[in-house]
Order: sequence, then structure tokens, then C-alpha cells
Amino acid sequence: MSAHDPGVRVALPGACPLCGSTAATPGIGGTDRLFATTTRRFELVRCRGCGLLRQSPMPAADEIASFYPENYWFAADGTTAGRLEEAYRRMVLRDHVRFVRAALKKVDPRAPVLDVGCGGGLFLGMLRERGCKVLGLDVSAEAAGIAWRRHGVPAVCGLLENEPLAPGSCAAVTMFHVLEHLPDPRAYLEAAGRLLRPGGTLVVQVPNAACWQFRLLGAAWTGVDVPRHLVDFRARDIETLVASCGFRVVRSKHFSLRDNPAGLASSLAPALDPMARRVRRLSESGVGKLARDLVYFGLVAAALPFAALEAAFRAGSTVMVEARRP
Repeated sequence: MSAHDPGVRVALPGACPLCGSTAATPGIGGTDRLFATTTRRFELVRCRGCGLLRQSPMPAADEIASFYPENYWFAADGTTAGRLEEAYRRMVLRDHVRFVRAALKKVDPRAPVLDVGCGGGLFLGMLRERGCKVLGLDVSAEAAGIAWRRHGVPAVCGLLENEPLAPGSCAAVTMFHVLEHLPDPRAYLEAAGRLLRPGGTLVVQVPNAACWQFRLLGAAWTGVDVPRHLVDFRARDIETLVASCGFRVVRSKHFSLRDNPAGLASSLAPALDPMARRVRRLSESGVGKLARDLVYFGLVAAALPFAALEAAFRAGSTVMVEARRP
């Protein structure tokens, strides 16, 4: 096998995390439009071997941590606007819940679903309400605590590559918008393979850099989200990576009611994005917050037809993949 073979673990600094090639051509550049954690400009390059888009140079680990605000997850704040936002999130997360529950039909029901990057635990809480055994993992201790307290989800703080559970202990591992944040996404997929029981299910979702939104908006598309997104997968890239880690891809889905319309709305009006406003700790009155939320959700509704159309042509702004461990 060559050093550029997708099955080879990348070790070279600056190498493509998919094929291992170090040859690349300039892509696009951008700044932190959403959270404004830094004023720096970040450059993306396209791999000459496989076409994968990635940040170059990759930020150092301690620098990456500075790009993530402390409140980088959703947790309802008890206000009217907060309760409405949680109700909205529950509605759109049903899309994810249906996908995962369908994937669980052929796995051992005695073993839990591990959600990596669980945040405040709302998704796992919804699975638990439907009778699933669940576990959460997040790099934030505060987020894991919120998952426990608000949604009754057993959650711990840690990294998947550090093997937080016994091998073969999970029926399913889910990763929603996790892999694009990692300098070495292969390490997480390999760790997931070790945690899954034979025949277990892997569900991953990433932004799709082959979507119409990216073609129209370029670096203004929120799926780029520099500096936090280190790798920008196309649908074929993520399927190739998953397969190279020993999984069999079963199905893929190009539409997410939670992510696709909202991604377009946030690309067009990042200052209205509720998470971005919360992360930036903007001073807002209750009425002002509610008014901005309503305008934003109106924009999300207006974006829905376009988001559905691009997904119908398998060019949606996210791709969700189900794969099985043989």
C-alpha cells in the first residue's frame, strides 16, 4: 500500500487526512464570521490527490481550544425565547432521531448508543424518552453536566480516541458535526469501530462541501466555519473515509431539517444566529432576543425550499451516513 492509500493512517505533518498526500493547491480563505473568536484569516487548501479541502497549516492544539467559547452548545435558559428555541430544536431533531432509530433496528438493544460530542444532551434525551439506552461524551465537563441534569443522560467528559469505554460495549456510535473539527478524523472512526459490537452501527453527519450553498456562497457558507472546521468533506469524501476504517456504508441522507435551512440562514445573516449571539454574550433584552429569534426563524423558513431542492439533487448542505461494523 502506498502512503497515499486511504487505508493508511496519516502520520506526515500537513498531509491530507483522507489520502495522505502532502501536495495541495490553494483553496479559499476566511475569518471567524460566526463567533468572532479571532480576527485572523485562515487558509484552506485542496488536496491534489483526492480533492479534500482542509485548513493549512493546521492550528496547534492549544490554539484550537481558544476558538471554542465556553458556552459552545445549546442549553435552554428558562426565558420565553429559550423555551421556544428548545421546542423548535425538539421539532427539528426528530429528523435525527428517526434516522438513528431506524439504524438501531438490527443491533443489540441491551447495549447503549454513545453520542460523541453530545453537548447539552437534548438529542440523547429524546432517544432516551423513546426507550433507548444512551451515553454521552463531550470534551466539555459543563456540557456533560447539563446533559445529566436537564435530560437524565449519563454523560462524561473525555476524548473518544482515549477509549472511555470497554471495547465492544456499544450498539451504536453517533457523531453529529464532530469529524470536521478534528485534525485526525480517522482516529475517532477507528476508536468507534473498537467500541462497537459486531454488527454495530455508526452514524456520522458532516457539512457537505459539494453542496449548492458552498458553490454559491464560498467562504461565507457556515459549513466552512473557520477556524473550527479543520476539514471540509464532500459526501464522497466522508463515505470513502468511513469505508477505509473498516465500515460498510449502508445509506446516506442529504437533508437535515435541523441543519440545512438553518445553515443557509446563518450564512446569509450570521449576526442573527441565536447560538452566535449567545456565544458572543451580546446584551439583549427579553423582547429584543425574542424579536431577533423570530426574524431568524423566519429566514430559516424562507430557506427551506432551497435547502430541500439541493438535497433532492444529492447536493444538500449536510450528509448523514449510516455504516455497519462487519
